[in-house]
Amino acid sequence: MIDLIQLRKEIIQKTIEYYNARFAKTEFIPGKTRVNYAGRVFNEQEIVNAVEASLDFWLTEGRYSEEFAEKIGEFLGIEYVLLTNSGSSANLLAFSALTSEKLGEKRLKPGDEVISVAAGFPATVTPIIQYGMVPVFVDVDIPTYNIDIRMMREAISPKTRCIFIAHTLGNPFDIDAVMHLAKEHDLWVIEDNCDAFGSLYKGKKTGTFGHISTISFYPAHHITTGEGGAICTSDPQLAQLVRAFRDWGRDCYCAGGKNNTCGKRFSQQFGMLPTGFDHKYVYSEIGYNLKMTDIQAAIGAAQIDKLPEFCNRRKENFKEWTRIFSKYPDYFILPNATEGADPAWFTFIVTLKEGTPFTRDEITLHLNTNLIETRNLFAGNMTRQPGFMNQNWRIADHLNNTDYIMNNTFFLGTYPGLTREMFNYAEVIIDSFIKSIALS
Repeated sequence: MIDLIQLRKEIIQKTIEYYNARFAKTEFIPGKTRVNYAGRVFNEQEIVNAVEASLDFWLTEGRYSEEFAEKIGEFLGIEYVLLTNSGSSANLLAFSALTSEKLGEKRLKPGDEVISVAAGFPATVTPIIQYGMVPVFVDVDIPTYNIDIRMMREAISPKTRCIFIAHTLGNPFDIDAVMHLAKEHDLWVIEDNCDAFGSLYKGKKTGTFGHISTISFYPAHHITTGEGGAICTSDPQLAQLVRAFRDWGRDCYCAGGKNNTCGKRFSQQFGMLPTGFDHKYVYSEIGYNLKMTDIQAAIGAAQIDKLPEFCNRRKENFKEWTRIFSKYPDYFILPNATEGADPAWFTFIVTLKEGTPFTRDEITLHLNTNLIETRNLFAGNMTRQPGFMNQNWRIADHLNNTDYIMNNTFFLGTYPGLTREMFNYAEVIIDSFIKSIALS
């Protein structure tokens, strides 16, 4: 008879041996090894967890999903954490929850206005449009790259019902000002924390201020499950609504594999259904199926243990880029943290000053040609993107800084996989580019 416990131990031991053989540290070769802007950083524990989950073969949400969600909740000090298949889905579900008729007069309805920014990632804006509401685009500040607070105040209209913005590249927006405005006008706040998991504002973790917050676990972010995300809230009604929208729109909140949690599975009446209709098949929302798999959650349960270390590394790497670019104050605007914030920087963002004798595209071409990855600030100006040009939105006042960012801004990585050798190489490449401009 096969001893399954012993066999499982042998599989795990072989998994560790495989990790050590397959993912041993490789040498950095200047000019041949790519300096990525982001990437996976992991050890044998993530692979062991993934194999353990595979051996369980539960597949959908299971023991690792519960562990991962609990760890996120403990880290943030938030009561409810619902896992989903991406950060974009997290944003969609957070917004969807606020449209539920169960919220009565507070629910968001078609035609309502939602404060947002155009200098960001589309996933923060697309749910607004998809639900027939109007994004109101407010300009951002340089060098924090977060929403202009004065303009945001002036953007409020009788139709404004929600603020839905991100902590740009890990740098918290002015949370005190945003939450004060929301309280004054009775607005919902969705805090897109996808780029800022682990950042602090006045000593408190981002993702804990809004009515709902979201996280992304895409490989570029602070921790990864490959694809994956989470929605966080301390409001039990909002948590139940998010769960409903995530799980096909069903009214039942039983965890996977469980039945009759409410104790009233066959004794209630909903809509025009017959009394006693099985509650597991009652659908109170127009929902989706956007759950995370347990294999993904197993990886996340290992990754989150490394989050504090990862955040510290990001801060150190941000300082390295600051040291390199500070040598050229005539050319570059360097990023600043929002007052009171301690960002776990997602990236290092740079803007060219007016009159600089080279363009953003010239320096990023030089960097990428030399295998140093760069990215623009996501969509640049979303109102100029082909998919958004003919949608129903309004601009609060102007988007002058957003347009300037679209043409003059780029970012480099701060992820924990960057090494001293990579920074030394990047410094040589940047110095050579600046010297070539000075001599031309």
